[in-house]
Amino acid sequence: MGFEDERALAIGNPANRRHLLLMKKLNASEVKNALATVPDWKKKGATIARTYPFNDFPAAIKFVHAVAGIAEQAWHHPDIDIRWNKVTLALTTHDTGGLTEKDFDLARKFDALSLR
Repeated sequence: MGFEDERALAIGNPANRRHLLLMKKLNASEVKNALATVPDWKKKGATIARTYPFNDFPAAIKFVHAVAGIAEQAWHHPDIDIRWNKVTLALTTHDTGGLTEKDFDLARKFDALSLR
């Protein structure tokens, strides 16, 4: 099964559709409160982003691999930029045109992952 087939099945899954319907775009006050829970993340427009430093390239790739697993489970995927020993993650919820609690939930999970 190819990527497009898997994506179509996932979107067709009632649990995933229900989840998409439950995501609410956060207002400015809600975003400010949520940012306080992820102090190393910075807001840029409708996105939050953070750069994680690592000792070397293999450590950065190991982190990205773990991020991919968490993102797949959540069916919510960050933009990922890898630079030798640095990984920048950016989150937004495209379907709502802004930030949702899902973005901040994943940011907290990625932060916890980086401490392992």
